[in-house]
Amino acid sequence: MANPLFDRLFGIHAGKASPFLHLQNGEVITHQDFLGMAAQIANVLAQTGLKSGDRVAAQVEKSPEGLALYAACAQAGLIFLPLNTAYTAEELTYFIENSGASVVICDARSEATLAPIAKQLGAGIETLNADGSGTLMDQAAAMPVSFATVDRDGDDLAAFLYTSGTTGRSKGAMLTQNNLLSNAETLAKEWRFTADDVLLHALPIFHTHGLFVATNVTLAAGGSLIFMPKFDLDAVLQHMPQATSLMGVPTFYTRLLGDDRFTREISQHMRLFVSGSAPLLAETHVQFEERTGHRILERYGMTETNMNTSNPFEGDRRAGTVGFPLPGVELKITDPVSGATLPQGDVGQIEVRGPNVFKGYWQMPEKTAAELREDGFFITGDLGKIDEDGYVHIVGRNKDLIISGGYNIYPKEIELVLDDQTGVLESAVIGVPHPDFGETVLGIVIAEPGQSPDLDAMMEAVRQALARFKHPRQLILLNELPRNTMGKVQKNILRDQYKDMFAS
Repeated sequence: MANPLFDRLFGIHAGKASPFLHLQNGEVITHQDFLGMAAQIANVLAQTGLKSGDRVAAQVEKSPEGLALYAACAQAGLIFLPLNTAYTAEELTYFIENSGASVVICDARSEATLAPIAKQLGAGIETLNADGSGTLMDQAAAMPVSFATVDRDGDDLAAFLYTSGTTGRSKGAMLTQNNLLSNAETLAKEWRFTADDVLLHALPIFHTHGLFVATNVTLAAGGSLIFMPKFDLDAVLQHMPQATSLMGVPTFYTRLLGDDRFTREISQHMRLFVSGSAPLLAETHVQFEERTGHRILERYGMTETNMNTSNPFEGDRRAGTVGFPLPGVELKITDPVSGATLPQGDVGQIEVRGPNVFKGYWQMPEKTAAELREDGFFITGDLGKIDEDGYVHIVGRNKDLIISGGYNIYPKEIELVLDDQTGVLESAVIGVPHPDFGETVLGIVIAEPGQSPDLDAMMEAVRQALARFKHPRQLILLNELPRNTMGKVQKNILRDQYKDMFAS
């Protein structure tokens, strides 16, 4: 046996002195040095008693060491669980408990809060800070720069990514080695990545887009990353002449277009701009092409499947579409009730099948059975159609999912917090268009008879309970919610009523 994910993404670069990470301070970390760092971390994890299949939960800031932790987990046969740095202690408690994580890696600033939680749940705790300091790397410094790679099969689990459910209970999507590897190799080929590529990496690495697309694709091709802690407009403009590609969310592109320094000249060295995680406005497509001569390549993916479709590298990249199914991926449009395949051009639910599709939800067999059919097709929850030329269009979401700045937000999770506040009868949370984030969160609150809820106090309660990206931009007090004859809240009416609220 071997370890397909580690061998084909990381191991192939053993001994290479070629650059892998270009850091903001001018430092360059080679593939060889990165693998040495990963091996040292793997040795630490092994010495703590972790074995194949154990879960490693990591809520850390973006850093070379944080990325090496992912490689170390792959080499040691451990399941990597990256967690959004914005998650609160309440949210983290659920993730650690549900995953059964054996160890929690966190920033030293969070240790006092998370240590008792980890102890209660039987997990160890180590620290890793943005500058590479902390107990994890203190131990790693004394470790060998080699590690005997643990045998794993392609069907073995490599990562958990948690995605919120409509009931507010998060689901742990189980991703195998083959899920991650097949998608990386397919995308590297489809998007023509080579060892000469230098990717501007300004995405977070707790998310599919930044970790399993941008990073894995670069590794599969043997290229390098200009590794930025976050999207910083000045830094992106500074380094763009040295780069060949950029992967981003729509916010990246609207912010670039909002700066006069972003010109055709500064982008002339680039060969590819990719956008995903949220819909890109047609206006942004047009403005970007007029400014730079480049046409943004838009694609479609999700936590449970990595990437499903892509506009063509060579050919017509059509605004308002997400292109064609990737090689090896089957996509069909079905009737949400019967599951029957619909005629081309009809709108229905999107289902996909392929080597990229996850194994199921951790410890949720009923949820897995409801969304992952026995024949392997996954019901994405997105509504779409396939036009006469075969391009896939995403037209809506039948689960009321909000995507703001590339982050997935389910209204029910926020509604549960709002409904629990004093004087509140019920609430409805919707996504409305936003020029920078694609969508933003709007909360509609209905007061109990004779009550006047304190909206400021409600917002504070949300801030305490939920990550910042889930916070409503505004709360609105109404007398009642629109309902159909069956009593179901008609969120489509609310979305239409407030669609222009943040238009400018």
